Amino acid sequence: MTGRDEYYNRSKQEGYRARSAYKLKQLDETATLFSPGDTVVDLGAAPGGWLQVAAEEVGDGGTVVGVDRQRIRDLDIETVETVRGDMTEESTLDRLRDVVGDTSVDVIISDMAPNMTGEYSVDHARSVHLARQAYEVALELLAPGGDFVTKVFDGPDLADLREEMETDFEYVRSVHPDASRDASSELYLVAKGYLTAPIATGDELTVEITDEGDEGDGIASVDGFTVFVPDGTVGEEVDVRIEDVKPRFAFAERR
Repeated sequence: MTGRDEYYNRSKQEGYRARSAYKLKQLDETATLFSPGDTVVDLGAAPGGWLQVAAEEVGDGGTVVGVDRQRIRDLDIETVETVRGDMTEESTLDRLRDVVGDTSVDVIISDMAPNMTGEYSVDHARSVHLARQAYEVALELLAPGGDFVTKVFDGPDLADLREEMETDFEYVRSVHPDASRDASSELYLVAKGYLTAPIATGDELTVEITDEGDEGDGIASVDGFTVFVPDGTVGEEVDVRIEDVKPRFAFAERR
């Protein structure tokens, strides 16, 4: 039995709308994308297999919003909403903003793919363009610490995209799920831990210690962002170098 037959048959037997549902399941197993109660946005969501998987993982307390220019047949899942439109158009993004509202998005997933021409360089370039579109949505809507997944076809433009993403997330990895066809050049960039800090690793600055942490470190604030400084005394001004940045705090060393 071929890989295609296996996942196609499983999707029919288990009630998923597409074999691609197993790609998302495997991505979640690899990178732990979803938690109960999460808000998830699925770009390129038709026919709805990824919406089904995401809804299962976030549970009744979560919300899943799917966007696609194709109509997505009603899934009859209360936690799933859909927006019909082309993600390359600003009007579609405006409608997505309206649906999400003030809610912080925990995970953005994109399985968008270009119409295939059969010419490798063209298909690769178009896939990177769509991945960048999804990336821009992620930068706008993700909550601090949120995760982002996007499909892209492997090729020479991939390195630049990944390098850009690495500046905005704790780490980025490339994953080729088992459910992807062996001959396919598709892979998924999985970015974990969206960074929204006003500082970056390597920055040198002067901070004032305003509090003391549980471990005895001094706590400073930079534009409302927490920075831990070893052996800091409340009221002390310290010249520091930022050593490590997390989604909600950073670690510094004295200079």
